[in-house]
Amino acid sequence: MAIGQHKDIENGEISISHDLEEPFIIRNEKVVSSSESEGSDVGVNDEKGSVWMVLLCTFVAVCGSFEFGSCVGYSAPTQSAIREDLNLSIAQFSMFGSILTIGAMLGAITSGRIADFIGRKGAMRMSAGFCITGWLAVFFSKGAISLDMGRFFTGFGIGVFSYVVPIFIAEIAPKNLRGGLTTVNQLMIVIGSSIAFVIGSVISWRSLALTGIVPCIFLLVGLQFVPESPRWLAKVGSEKEFQVALQRLRGKDADITLEAAEIQEYIETLRSLPKAKMLDLFQSRHIRSVIIGIGLMVFQQFGGINGIGFYASETFAEAGLSSTKVGTIAYACVQVPITMLGAVLMDKSGRKPLIMVSATGTFLGCFMAGTSFFLKGHGLLLEWVPMLAVAGVLIYIASFSIGMGAVPWVIMSEIFPINVKGAAGSLVVLVNWLGAWAISFTYNFLMSWSASGTYFIYCAFSLMAVLFVATLVPETKGKTLEEIQACINSDRRGQEVSK
Repeated sequence: MAIGQHKDIENGEISISHDLEEPFIIRNEKVVSSSESEGSDVGVNDEKGSVWMVLLCTFVAVCGSFEFGSCVGYSAPTQSAIREDLNLSIAQFSMFGSILTIGAMLGAITSGRIADFIGRKGAMRMSAGFCITGWLAVFFSKGAISLDMGRFFTGFGIGVFSYVVPIFIAEIAPKNLRGGLTTVNQLMIVIGSSIAFVIGSVISWRSLALTGIVPCIFLLVGLQFVPESPRWLAKVGSEKEFQVALQRLRGKDADITLEAAEIQEYIETLRSLPKAKMLDLFQSRHIRSVIIGIGLMVFQQFGGINGIGFYASETFAEAGLSSTKVGTIAYACVQVPITMLGAVLMDKSGRKPLIMVSATGTFLGCFMAGTSFFLKGHGLLLEWVPMLAVAGVLIYIASFSIGMGAVPWVIMSEIFPINVKGAAGSLVVLVNWLGAWAISFTYNFLMSWSASGTYFIYCAFSLMAVLFVATLVPETKGKTLEEIQACINSDRRGQEVSK
């Protein structure tokens, strides 16, 4: 460690850019003569084995994302059947639906600490166990209490999944693949939700509960064949396991010396810091990352996705569409291919352009839907109202799926240094779930107040999202996790100097 680095640590203001400066210079001196373009992923792109292992790890991890979608999509197709079979009131079924979010909030609060304590794989195993227990409770339910307990357990499980899956993928993937692979998380959530909706329309609600166990079984079996996150292993001091895991991920013949040295030096620097607490997140060296993470989640949720998504059919009916099934089917069909397109664009266009285009699209979609309700309220161009509302909602969901749905999770998994990733991840995911609850809870009340006003409020948040990303969010495409920290800290120091 250089002299300047010791000085920063003594002042309590360690700069990640200083910590990584020396290895980058050494790395470039070593690599330039052979292949300057390879960067920090030397050997990664040359080894087919490494790519296949990373893909296998991603496939196993996103079984948790599919489970997430299955839980979210369960209540919509089963509402009438459950109420009839168990003789539940509207209030009781509303509790059944909302308690998922409550469980997810608790899972979000504890997710970072759990993942730091028992590892990324351990956290996923535990989450799968909670989800399986919850689904079995739902399947065997004879009344509201066991039904709610089962829903709460599955909520806790997906609350942990929502944090640990993107974090695990980001930590095992090479930088040139990280964005696209992390986006698969959102894609599998969408697919899981869509499949639950379709299957739930043809089988009983108890049978649908059993299908929710399937992705958990795939996850538990798959975790036996994939390595733990090398960065987490390095953090907990498992040197031998760290080397083995990194070698498996990069290929048996790949040279991991440079990448391992970079990770180890980064970890050694972080070990000199005190153990991070929640209040530590608001220190100057972390505050920008926290603002970025929380801000992205606020704009993702308060753009209205859960209100618009949960109540799409009611929105179409409110707009006067004669057949709400047409709009709902179109809504479901748009999500998957557009989310796949977003995954492809993630590492081509970059995070910032993608999320700004996405937020602009959600602004346009909400503006069109809001305008349709405004016209209806004033008795103007009534024949255009249903078409305008459907077009607005479809443009909204397409735009959200291509960027706002996935990119905030990708950036969240990239911007926090590993010593605060647990606490920061828990805070950010908690904010996301609180936003999800707030929007889904208030949507019907806002629509009763003013349908056009509701969508214009969402318009405002989408516009603010564009400005927020343009001014505060760094581009993380093509950077290692360590380089991202260097970028964030150098920007912060630049701002301090300018003041």
